[in-house]
Amino acid sequence: MDTALSEREGLAARPKDFDWLARNIPCQAACPAHTDIPGYLEAISRGDYEAAYRINLADNVFPAILGRVCSRPCEKPCRHGWEGLGESVAICFSKRSAADFLGRSEPVILPRIFASTGKRIAVVGAGVAGLAAARELTLWGHRVTVFERHERPGGLLRLGIPAFRLPRAIVDREIRQVEAQGVEIRCGVDAGGADLPLERLAAEHDAVIVAAGAFRPNLPALPGSDLEGVEAGLPFLSAVNEGGRTAVGRRVTVIGGGFTAMDCARVALRLGAESVKVCYRRSLQEIAVTPGEREEVEHEGIPFDLQVAPVAYIGSAGKVARVRFIRTRPGEPDGSGRRRPEAIPGSEFEIEADHVLSATGQTPDRAWLGGRDLPPNVVFAGDFARGSSSLIGAIADAKEIAAQVDARLMGGRRVAEAARIRNGRAQPRGRALDAIPRQPMPAIPLEERTAAAEVETGFGDAAARTEAQRCYLCHYKYEIDMSRCIYCDQCVEVKPRPACIVRVKRIDRDPEERLAGWQERDWSLAPDAARHDYFINQADCIRCNACLEVCPVKCIGVQRVSWVRTPRGEGAASHPAL
Repeated sequence: MDTALSEREGLAARPKDFDWLARNIPCQAACPAHTDIPGYLEAISRGDYEAAYRINLADNVFPAILGRVCSRPCEKPCRHGWEGLGESVAICFSKRSAADFLGRSEPVILPRIFASTGKRIAVVGAGVAGLAAARELTLWGHRVTVFERHERPGGLLRLGIPAFRLPRAIVDREIRQVEAQGVEIRCGVDAGGADLPLERLAAEHDAVIVAAGAFRPNLPALPGSDLEGVEAGLPFLSAVNEGGRTAVGRRVTVIGGGFTAMDCARVALRLGAESVKVCYRRSLQEIAVTPGEREEVEHEGIPFDLQVAPVAYIGSAGKVARVRFIRTRPGEPDGSGRRRPEAIPGSEFEIEADHVLSATGQTPDRAWLGGRDLPPNVVFAGDFARGSSSLIGAIADAKEIAAQVDARLMGGRRVAEAARIRNGRAQPRGRALDAIPRQPMPAIPLEERTAAAEVETGFGDAAARTEAQRCYLCHYKYEIDMSRCIYCDQCVEVKPRPACIVRVKRIDRDPEERLAGWQERDWSLAPDAARHDYFINQADCIRCNACLEVCPVKCIGVQRVSWVRTPRGEGAASHPAL
């Protein structure tokens, strides 16, 4: 009998199993941290917010933070957003709901995975990557100390993201939770520098993870860049967020099309700028922020000037007074596949500006390493390793680096990925749920928007459950046991979707047994030459249970399949999977 997975129950880790996970749970496959998204949405739909929070905590470390500022790579591939099915589920906002309705203020502590190893690990940098790596390694039995040169931990969570998007109480709470797990955080320490040279750290610890972020601005070398009033966006945000800066120009021009640019514009407006404009060299559709972020910028009265690139800053008495731009058009694709903007000759123009914030990206600052050879037990993680990315990307990278460090210290990988298969049925998901629109995120009125007031207020309980119920529950696998089927066709007669159950002549698989397609029955053949099987097409299945209820011989099975990390080997605690 052809089966979708390599095992009938328990853990499975063959290529066909991972192919099934990636093909059928597209949101989880797209999440860099492989968060069990349908698992926590299902928990929210039944009002179990603590279970939903714990799922996120295990997978992505910072549920309440990511529920506000995650870049949401999971939402674009969500099945509910496929053509003809409506809008994607509000996965990110739902993650926030799990935290908002947690119902407890004390830290949530996860059980240790392995017993104490006696190994000591130093982490340089208390941003999301450093803290995520530290939390993982602590769960695996290591003693971890995080060194942070600033006075408070958090990295870009404090320095780069404004409080009106990410309240500092939320940051404090989830960092305290990391500490409560057993991670020691020492702030105000120049680890790797004068206070604790890298060589000393490496000598005193079994491993050192450098997760110092990407804070060096990527400033274009344009004429007039040294004029007063021209500065990089991230240092400006840091000075406002942590240094209490309130000074801003009257006419502010922000250059860039990412999160830093949007934040600079909104912060400048809140500090009292008379006019703020965002100028970007690409089109509106290429602004690289989450859905709704650009719309909020426009809603707050900040205009965009698109397909324009700065060529010079023009000053008066040593201060910037104008910016000269040139218009652009899409050129040939670059290495990423996007069409590179190219200047249109003769299209230069100028705008008045007494304050320019250049938010054109940032890179890791590795000058303090001095180009010297590093001790062999030193590794890089997060943005410091790969350049500026997303929070969830930095967390995923940190988790992988933690696994590599653990494997080196312990003689092999102690945690592996697998598909966990458990028998069980979901509650019927009726067709009416397909018609429920995506729930809008409530926000405070414009007149109440200050530098500290959180703009988005979160779902209420009813909206949170309603939104979670929209999920197609892609982690449930429906499969027909053809050895028991009596070919009564009743499942086909009640199917709600045109291709959720298909009569097939054969199912095609590649040499690794991954699904390659199927050949439908040819109805032009004589009945005795047209034998067929029934195949439940997971991509079209809406988990309504109609086929289960009508089958007279109960030959349709339902299993919950989760993409998990599972400990292996001696010393593992009693974790069937993480």
